Amino acid sequence: MSLLVIGSTGTLGRQVVLQALTKGYQVRCLVRNFPRANFLKDWGVELVYGDLSKPETIPPCLKGITAIIDVSTSRIDEQDALKEIDWKGKLALIEAAKIGKIEKFVFFSTQNLDQNNQIPLLKLKNGIETQLRISGIPYTIFRLTGFYQGLIEQYAIPILENLPIWVTNETTYISYMDTQDIAKFCLRALQIPQTTNQTFSLNGPKSWLSSEIINLCEQLAGQEAKVQQIPLFLLKVLSNFFSLFEWSQNISNRLAFAKILNTESNSSKFNADLYKIFKVDSSEIIQLDDYFLEYFIRLLKRLRDINFEDVQKQKNLII
Repeated sequence: MSLLVIGSTGTLGRQVVLQALTKGYQVRCLVRNFPRANFLKDWGVELVYGDLSKPETIPPCLKGITAIIDVSTSRIDEQDALKEIDWKGKLALIEAAKIGKIEKFVFFSTQNLDQNNQIPLLKLKNGIETQLRISGIPYTIFRLTGFYQGLIEQYAIPILENLPIWVTNETTYISYMDTQDIAKFCLRALQIPQTTNQTFSLNGPKSWLSSEIINLCEQLAGQEAKVQQIPLFLLKVLSNFFSLFEWSQNISNRLAFAKILNTESNSSKFNADLYKIFKVDSSEIIQLDDYFLEYFIRLLKRLRDINFEDVQKQKNLII
C-alpha cells in the first residue's frame, strides 16, 4: 500500500511518517516547502509539491497512491488560511481522492465539534467530516484531544522559566495522548476492516486535571509553579465580548478554543472497546508521567553538559 501524508512536517505528521516507513509502507509527502521537509527525504520519503490552497496541484500527487492520511490543520488564529486550506483545499482533496479511487482516507479532527460550531476552524472540520462521509470514499475519522508534546510549552517551560501558568477554576479531566500512540492507531486503521467508515474519539487510558499536571512538573523540576486562575465564566464573557469586534476575532477564537479544552464530555473519556477494535493494549500506551520524566531527565542532562562546557571554556581562558 502506498500512502500520501499531508501535514507530514508537524508533530503528529512526522510520527505517522516514521511509523509507516518502519512498517514497510511506501510513503509520499505533500509539501509546500521542500527545505523544511528535507529531513523526511533523508528518512526515505518521496517528496512531492502540493498546496491545498492551489487545488490544481493536488491530483498529480495522488498518482499511484492507495491511501491518504490527512494530519494537516491550520492554527486557530490563521483566519486567512482557514477558508482557503481547511475548507476549499480539503474539499478539493476529497474530490481528487474520489476521482483517483483512493481506497482509504484517514482524517484527523477534534473532539466536541458538535457543541462548538461557533469557532470557524471547528465548524470547518465538522463540515469536512460530513463531506468525507457522503463522498463514498472509505474513511476513518479520529477526533483528538491534546498531545503530550503540547503540554511541555503549556506547563513545563513556564515552571522552569518562572513564568505564570494560566488555568481555569474548573475541575476538568482530559485524556491526553502521545503522538507516537496516535500514529499507531492511525496505521492500524489501514489494516483493520472494522474501522472503515467510522468516527472514533481517541483518548489515553488516564485522564488528568491541570492541577495534577502542574504538581507533576513541580516535583520533576524541583520548583514551584506560579499558577494564575481565571474563572471559566470570565473566559466565556471575554470570548463573547471580543467576538463583537472584527479586529479581535483571533482573540475571541483563541479564548473560545481555551473554553473547549476545559469542557468535559463523555467522548473525552477512556474507551476500552475502542482499544479492542484497534487491537492495542492500553498498558503499552505511553503514560504522561513517564513522558514528562523522560523530558526532564534529557533537559537536566543537557543543562549539565552546557555547564560542563562553560567550565572547560573558563579553564582554557585561565590557562
